[in-house]
Amino acid sequence: MSGRAQLMWDEAVTGYDFGPDHPMDPVRLALTRSLVGALGLDREVRVAAAAAAGESTLRLVHREDYVAAVKAASADPRSADGSYGLGTVDDPAFAGMHEASALIAGQSVGAAEAVWRGDALHAVNFTGGLHHAMPGAASGFCVYNDAALAIARLLELGAERIAYVDVDVHHGDGVQAAFWEDPRVLTISLHEHPRTLFPQTGWPEETGAETAEGSAVNVALPAGTGDAGWLRAFHAVVPEVLAGFRPQVLVTQHGADTHIEDPLAHLAVSLDAQRAVQLACHDLAHAYADGRWVALGGGGYAVVDVVPRSWTHLVAIAVGRPVEPATVIPESWRQEVYARTRQPAPRRMTDGRWPVSWADWEAGYDPADRLDQAVLAARRAVFPLRGLLA
Repeated sequence: MSGRAQLMWDEAVTGYDFGPDHPMDPVRLALTRSLVGALGLDREVRVAAAAAAGESTLRLVHREDYVAAVKAASADPRSADGSYGLGTVDDPAFAGMHEASALIAGQSVGAAEAVWRGDALHAVNFTGGLHHAMPGAASGFCVYNDAALAIARLLELGAERIAYVDVDVHHGDGVQAAFWEDPRVLTISLHEHPRTLFPQTGWPEETGAETAEGSAVNVALPAGTGDAGWLRAFHAVVPEVLAGFRPQVLVTQHGADTHIEDPLAHLAVSLDAQRAVQLACHDLAHAYADGRWVALGGGGYAVVDVVPRSWTHLVAIAVGRPVEPATVIPESWRQEVYARTRQPAPRRMTDGRWPVSWADWEAGYDPADRLDQAVLAARRAVFPLRGLLA
């Protein structure tokens, strides 16, 4: 193993820009990279830029006609009329869309290749995690599904068991759809209940095709779930399923939109709980995947207060130098935030809730608790299919 961690970064990824009125502001990427540098983490990790995903790579997941449509809309955004999900409110076309989307996909594929080939034990692409894109359509701010492409590339390289854990507030529908019939890929999504949030999928009963029963795991959480419930649900499902599957690589998606301040969803999770799950994913990769870990970003629309801090914690954990929650954020970064956004920046790397705590599932099930009902629904749907006790 030639290096412990690799961070994928190319400044041009900030060209993934749907416009000034769109919630997915690329400043969140630039500010995350800057905070990583301000805390000195980039001196302890190999920073690398991969090439944009080429057509043969994109077609591991996406249809040829869809890639052609993205290219056409990228060359002439005015031609996008909603076909293939392009030119919609969620996914407006913009000049250079294909190039920026393929570059982000390339970083996730590059991260997967580095981990599989042993160039790095952990690899992070916080610009990725665009998990809603379907084989033939853009969806939910996502044009190319870099997470699915990274997994498909691992399969192409010879991996036989890959686990994908998605803790974004929205269901990881595009990744689930890409591998619905493939028992080599286990997808686990922990998300707000589809009754109250896009994309209205991710019900516990979605467990995979007949050829891959039990390969999709969905924990649909009630709106308003906070730290203790979120962590209880994660630990009640994810470790046990991973232990039975024994993946060769763990791919995780860390959308920061579970946060209580996020404007597009309804969970009440803190930055400190997000950090706790990142630490747990790191430990699970070492417990069950020989340490091979590909960590991606995802959603997150509190672009100053939440996203840069959350993903900087993710990078630090992958590097092996976790940032203490009470760490004071350098003034230079805070000044950059104000210069870029005219918003005040947070002062510390915590929401003040560290250490976070939760009750283990083994401590007992409360039939009147909506969170416990959601966890039990997921366990009952998929655990028997995987030879586990619900």
